Amino acid sequence: KTCSQNKRYPMLNFRNITLRRGTRILFSNATFIIHNRQKVGFTGANGAGKSSLFAMVKNELLPDEGDFSMPPNLAVAHVAQEMPAVNTSALDYVIDGDMELRKLQQLIQYAELAQDGFKQAELHQALDMIGGYSATSRAAELLDGLGFKASQIHQPVSAFSGGWRMRLNLAQALMCRSDILLLDEPTNHLDLDAVLWLQDWLIHYAGTLLLISHDRDFLDSIVDHIVHIEQGLACCYTGNYSAFERMRAEKLAQQQSAFQKQQREIAHIQSFINRFKAQATKARQAQSRIKALERMEMIAMAHVDSPFNFTFSIPEKLPNPLLTLDSAVIGYKNSMPILPHVTLNIAAGDRIGLLGANGAGKSSLLKTLAGTLPLLQGKRLEADALTMGYFAQHQLEQLHENESPLWHFQQKDKQASEKELRHILGGFDFCGDKVHEPVKLFSGGEKARLVLALIVYDNPNLLLLDEPTNHLDLDMCHALSIALQDFKGAMIIVSHDRHLLRAVTDTLLLVADGCVQPFDGDLDDYRVLLAQQKRLRDTSENYKVAKNETLSRKDQRKQDAEYRQKQKPWLDALKKAEKIMDECLHDQQMIEKQLADETLYMVTEKARLKQLLEQKISIDKALEEAEITWLNAQEKLDTFDLAAKLQ
Repeated sequence: KTCSQNKRYPMLNFRNITLRRGTRILFSNATFIIHNRQKVGFTGANGAGKSSLFAMVKNELLPDEGDFSMPPNLAVAHVAQEMPAVNTSALDYVIDGDMELRKLQQLIQYAELAQDGFKQAELHQALDMIGGYSATSRAAELLDGLGFKASQIHQPVSAFSGGWRMRLNLAQALMCRSDILLLDEPTNHLDLDAVLWLQDWLIHYAGTLLLISHDRDFLDSIVDHIVHIEQGLACCYTGNYSAFERMRAEKLAQQQSAFQKQQREIAHIQSFINRFKAQATKARQAQSRIKALERMEMIAMAHVDSPFNFTFSIPEKLPNPLLTLDSAVIGYKNSMPILPHVTLNIAAGDRIGLLGANGAGKSSLLKTLAGTLPLLQGKRLEADALTMGYFAQHQLEQLHENESPLWHFQQKDKQASEKELRHILGGFDFCGDKVHEPVKLFSGGEKARLVLALIVYDNPNLLLLDEPTNHLDLDMCHALSIALQDFKGAMIIVSHDRHLLRAVTDTLLLVADGCVQPFDGDLDDYRVLLAQQKRLRDTSENYKVAKNETLSRKDQRKQDAEYRQKQKPWLDALKKAEKIMDECLHDQQMIEKQLADETLYMVTEKARLKQLLEQKISIDKALEEAEITWLNAQEKLDTFDLAAKLQ
């Protein structure tokens, strides 16, 4: 199913929706309509209610107030959050996302077992209508775009790590020919190459897209509407994220002006009340003004300030160079080196972004620079005054789950006062009782903020950041970007967030083909490079196909003869069983015709009746045995054909 029609019509209708989490209202009186083929970005702080809206569309959650409606029988696709360790191959796991295809394939098997030729023809036509014969190539293209190598697509799902299984879940959702596609932070487990591929795929997606993302460039390129949730309200804006920011700024400015005007009016009325409420001659007028104040609909102050407010202190020392790799061989013991020859000098003030496909060695390079991955060969030289801040996803797992944010800071500085530490934590939006909550209750975004807060507190002169914006909302991403722009030390960043890379880096290094070398260009040039590489791969694949198709007729005939020879035992068994079944069916008809003769049941014909019944039992048994033989031979033949196709 796809929404391929050009006509626009209401798809999702939200009327006066109120959602609560416990006693807290996430938002109230939300009213907006999403039409077919619209691409809508959902933004707002973590915990604002974006995922709850998605749960409503998936029919997992009902609104506390209001009505939500959508047309029946729509195919809604979303990325599964569980990460199954099944033995199904990656390719088959992705194809499973097309449930209609799998259902048709099962029905075809039933029709074949029932030898229902008409039903088989009908089902094969339906399979052709939904592009079922190209399903394997479609799934392979999805896996390729999301960074899987050709050698990996036949590996079992259980062979992949958690991050790669999430990519498989994403590919499975994209495989579904959906009317509505729900994607909640789909770029969190992707590198920049895969993000660029996914962006292009979503631009051409024919259905209705609902997208939650903290990646500004990603949103800007894809969406045509924004639903923004803040201060208990969900408002819909037309345009991409940049257009939304401009409209929101204008709206906030108008709101702020109206707020200030209302505050002046309130102050004037209150002044009159205070002056004259005790005077009998003015009491009625004062009472009237008190009622006017009670009836007045309060305009909320425009909260344009982010809840995040932090900066990196100026490093105490900035030695030059800070860190050096000399003829370094980077990799893991008992395996081939990932980067066999790296020489890198990190000077004070360097602001470096690393580019390259997933698996090229970017994270391994950062681990080596951080000193957590020993060199196989070569030298790693660091300055005496080096103070390093290293952010990586595994550090979120190293937080003490039963301890609080305040406890983590007190371990770093036992002399610091609680007031001082609370002030620092407040800059990362850990306020009030939140500073005492155990980390195990935190979301991924809150854990990431805590790790960043601990890094900032260390006052580093070198930052190594591996996907620091994963799980962060847009406000925190913006605050991190501003803080990094003012950072006076050196930094090396791996990120799929192009806005962050553009804002904070001056130099790009490309990690590819076992080398680390300067990239002469910007992120737009990198995208062009990826497109060129894809064209070269496609050309190479087409050449291989064409080469295979030029096999000589003699070789082709030889292959066909060998194939038929291997099939022959089962084909012969099928023919023999079919012949016996035909004979049995003919004999059955003859006996049934005789058994239909009423004179057969006269007393004088008792012996003949007994003989016919015994013959019928014998024929029925022979027919049953022939059918079992035929089914076994057909099953073995199907298994042989499938194995031959997979070779």
